[in-house]
Amino acid sequence: MTPKIETSNEKKLVGKRMTMSYADYRIGELWGSFMPRRKEITNCINNDLMSMVVYQPMHFANFKPTNEFERWAAVEVENFNNVPNEMETYILPSGLYAVFLYKGTSTDISIFYQNIFTVWLPNSAYVLDNRAHFEVLGEKYKNNDSSSEEEIWIPIQERGRLSL
Repeated sequence: MTPKIETSNEKKLVGKRMTMSYADYRIGELWGSFMPRRKEITNCINNDLMSMVVYQPMHFANFKPTNEFERWAAVEVENFNNVPNEMETYILPSGLYAVFLYKGTSTDISIFYQNIFTVWLPNSAYVLDNRAHFEVLGEKYKNNDSSSEEEIWIPIQERGRLSL
């Protein structure tokens, strides 16, 4: 479990969002409402899907399965000139990320995330940063298929550095 450390440029996203918790995880409902309308977004940068999470600042420090967060189903766009009705925009700021490649089904991903936060992160030169987390679901992504691949982007900063 060795990630690439990358600086992401600012990204403009268009999609749908929903407030949920891990105790009331409604990601299927979110993607079910987004995918039929995805083609209405006409100025996409590429064909990748973005699954993004915006956590409250103390989400992980005081973790409970009932803590709410914002989950997004989105795509990256060139600009916000043509946003379909009932969709929203989000500017994902640039920043440093640990990028993990995950292979497998969505049922096994929680163990992978647990290892990121309980093994890799505490033993790395980084701490979690308070920015959005996201997954890039590219051409090798296949929903609930054991050969599926996706990139997991975890926002980080060097230990001892304060986030502005």
